[in-house]
Amino acid sequence: MADIMKDSAEQPLDRPAFDDELDLTDVDLSAFTRADWIAEISKLGEEHGFAEPLGKRHHAIFVEDGDTLLVTFESMPGISAYSQTATPLGWEMQAIEGWSNLSVICTADTWFRDEEVTRFFDQLLDDGFFDEFDKVIFYGAGPCGYAAAAYSVAAPGARVVLLQPQATLDPRVAEWDDRFPEMRRVDFTSRFGYAPDMLDAAQAGYVLYDPQQRMDAMHAALFERRNVTRFRLPYMGDALQGDLLELDLIHPILSAAAEDRLDTAEMARLLRKRRGHIPYLRRLLSRLDAENRPLLAEWLCANVTERINAPRFRRRLEALRAEGATPEG
Repeated sequence: MADIMKDSAEQPLDRPAFDDELDLTDVDLSAFTRADWIAEISKLGEEHGFAEPLGKRHHAIFVEDGDTLLVTFESMPGISAYSQTATPLGWEMQAIEGWSNLSVICTADTWFRDEEVTRFFDQLLDDGFFDEFDKVIFYGAGPCGYAAAAYSVAAPGARVVLLQPQATLDPRVAEWDDRFPEMRRVDFTSRFGYAPDMLDAAQAGYVLYDPQQRMDAMHAALFERRNVTRFRLPYMGDALQGDLLELDLIHPILSAAAEDRLDTAEMARLLRKRRGHIPYLRRLLSRLDAENRPLLAEWLCANVTERINAPRFRRRLEALRAEGATPEG
């Protein structure tokens, strides 16, 4: 297969023939070491599409299936933490929806700022790779969310779903974000640099974040654009992707984005699942306790214990009733 990193004057990348039998649901890479994992996933990519090393820290794995393409930016630690089979999130969407998937994977949080990644997307753009699909969706969380927004400009008209993304780590713009001091010297000003500007060509962008997480909220504010919808998910915490995966909400969110129906009403409907999500409920109770709102805390505990088995909330309810909670103010 031709190396897509070569000069754009060469022949465009050929997509493999459509595979009606493609099914990656039985693939389990959880037992592999890092080096063997890269080799095995690259082998699967070559069998069903293509696989490209992008320098020492990144890999691109393309799995060909349907005419909708999901481009996921993921990290190896994230895949290991969130997938029992150690396979990319996009493979689950391939199994459920029959979508094609381009997984761009980093070995650690790099914000995908290496020159090899930039050249890769330049080549895909020159080859018209994204033009061969009816729909293109970009997805990423945190540093991967930054990359999903930044590189989505290579596919004008894409839908872009971002979980608590950074807009940039350029200290001239985001000097207030002190979480990643090691990234201060990384260039966020060259090609595909400032993520919010790269969304201008998107059909729609969706930014999900917890407004209680101050840094995430400040970055989300930088994504204010005519074609971007920002969804506030209070009390969901600073590991949004993990919670949404536990709630089985990533799939319906991506599906709604692909079908242009991810609006405020749809998001509110999807997020009703939080009512049974103990980590969310605990954060909400902690906030009420911190604000000294005993009556609201009692109501919350009563509601939770009526619906689900939650010993902590039952004990808290008993304590609040014993204390004789009274209305605030």
